[in-house]
Amino acid sequence: MPPNASASGLTQRLVAADPTRSTVTDEDATEPTQILRSNEHLANTEVSIEGTIYDISDFKHPGGEVIKFFGGNDVTVQYRMIHHRHGDKQLAKMKAVGKVVDYEAEYKFDTEFEREVKREVFKITKGRDFGTYGYFFRAFLYIAFFFFMQYKFATSTTFFTAENWYESGWVLAVAFGVAQAWIGLNVQHDANHGAASKKPWVNDLLGFGADLIGGCKWSWLAQHWTHHAYTNHADKDPDSFSSEPIFTFNDYPIGHAKRMWWHRFQGAFFLPMLGFYWLSMVFNPQIIDLRHSGAKYVGLKMENDFIVKRRKFAIALRLCYFYLNLYSPVANNGWSAVAVIMLMGVAESLTLATLFSLSHNFEMSDRDPTLNFRKTGEEVCWFKSQVETSSTYGGVVAGWLSGGLNCQVEHHLFPRMSSSWYPYIAPTVRRVCEKHGVRYVYYPWIWQNMWSTVSYMHKVGTGANWKDMMQPLSGKN
Repeated sequence: MPPNASASGLTQRLVAADPTRSTVTDEDATEPTQILRSNEHLANTEVSIEGTIYDISDFKHPGGEVIKFFGGNDVTVQYRMIHHRHGDKQLAKMKAVGKVVDYEAEYKFDTEFEREVKREVFKITKGRDFGTYGYFFRAFLYIAFFFFMQYKFATSTTFFTAENWYESGWVLAVAFGVAQAWIGLNVQHDANHGAASKKPWVNDLLGFGADLIGGCKWSWLAQHWTHHAYTNHADKDPDSFSSEPIFTFNDYPIGHAKRMWWHRFQGAFFLPMLGFYWLSMVFNPQIIDLRHSGAKYVGLKMENDFIVKRRKFAIALRLCYFYLNLYSPVANNGWSAVAVIMLMGVAESLTLATLFSLSHNFEMSDRDPTLNFRKTGEEVCWFKSQVETSSTYGGVVAGWLSGGLNCQVEHHLFPRMSSSWYPYIAPTVRRVCEKHGVRYVYYPWIWQNMWSTVSYMHKVGTGANWKDMMQPLSGKN
């Protein structure tokens, strides 16, 4: 497709073409140009970025084969958020094969705010965005603790007869649950963002930490990368509605169909309910076909060859988890061990899910970052929306314990930067945000963020914001 081809000419050719796809030759073009009606008809070996279709079947991606995971999808936002140092010259290395005529952008990139925050942060990291020696030392400690606790939990025969209190099943359950959570927070999270190392195989290996703790590396990619791309987007962020109808993170208008009568009490029960996160993760049948329901709901297609070939490995890893953490404890200690297993799951769940819930659900969070786009058609700054939908609390110590997830603002601005950098770039990010009038929410202590989250959940459940004639979905971007 020559750069000066008119949109009307493209549309006319499309109308005359096959309803799903066709090959059209322009009189000025040296090669045929493949035209697709919409993103729905992308082949499994194609992705679209900003309306251009790229064939990735033979593309040697420097970050590894993870790009093929997204085959068949529009990855505009995912590409921009992960490749924060890339420009047009990197896209030029890929094989462009056509155009998507119905591409519509909600977010804009390369804004003045984005350029300055990246420029100032890069002065600190100096191109060393990946895991530091400190990160790998931390990861080694958590990995060693995990495997020690895994061995103890799977082989112990004294859950209820131990002579020492620290060898009882109840203590082992809590310790092992926290050990699993620390793998999720400190090891697999950086790795599956491609941030632990510049070497793809290191990220791939550490990324399987998700499977060691009862999750799934590939399901995590489907949900979590989509969450990052569309944070707090009521229609596209799987995390924003994953808890419904039990409780809701979204502040729906009073009378909305998704509001339930029991939501008025969710401020009191949502934290205890998070204790069941492990059950929903470990016994999720989506492990069979790797079609994550939340990602699928928002339009992510998961039928490409890359995903299909990995289904058997995902199932095998889950069976190993069942053997080590369900069968072995029961075989060694009898059916009473089920109670210990459940306690382990609750310990892991509360450690993981409580920290997750703080990140984007607090009283000053923007719960509808694309509202202005829907009203005016003007694209919103993606970087600005990431700041105003996230919060940061604590500092270096909290970062070591939470895997940097205490610095959610910094993490959402630079998801492919190692978490070890976040406490150091946070002051600079705050300064740039203040300069540009971007709302940056920081809590010195985690309990302050927790209180704000509980208060937010209560007001969402009761509809208090709507009763007070406030606009809970600010959309100020």
